[in-house]
Order: sequence, then C-alpha cells, then structure tokens
Amino acid sequence: MVCIKISTLWQNLILEVMEVKDSNGNLLAEGDAVTVIKDLKLRGSSSVIKRGTKVKNIRLTDDEEEIEGKVDGSIIVLKTCFLKKA
Repeated sequence: MVCIKISTLWQNLILEVMEVKDSNGNLLAEGDAVTVIKDLKLRGSSSVIKRGTKVKNIRLTDDEEEIEGKVDGSIIVLKTCFLKKA
C-alpha cells in the first residue's frame, strides 16, 4: 500500500510542475474539454478523428505535449498541438 501512495504522490508532483498548453497557448488541466483542430489519422487503424471532435475529461500524461482522452469509446493519446481548449 505504501508503494501506491508514494507513486501517486510523485505523479501528482510531476503534473503540478508541468505546464500543458494547447495549440493557442491556453493551459490545460485534468478534466478539461478540448476540440480537435485538424483531421487526424489513427495509427494502426483506418479510422480518422474529424476536425471539431470534442474530447471531454482529458487526463494529463508524463509528457507536456500529450494528453489522454476518450474518442468514440476508445482511450487514445493526442498531441496538444492539434487541440484547442473547448
């Protein structure tokens, strides 16, 4: 149980220090909603995420340039340079 608490603590500290910004320079936070600004092809699939698709309740990752979000029932990682805050 101690390992889980320490891991969560470190993850929270890392996320507090990072400044995750969208394509317009707006700060993004856990739970924000974003909109895709360009059609994006998904790797390993024939699917496309259309421009204007809204992604709700995003999660921040360890990388400042990426977020996790659910699109069409699948959790995917998106680059912040293709997103704007909704």
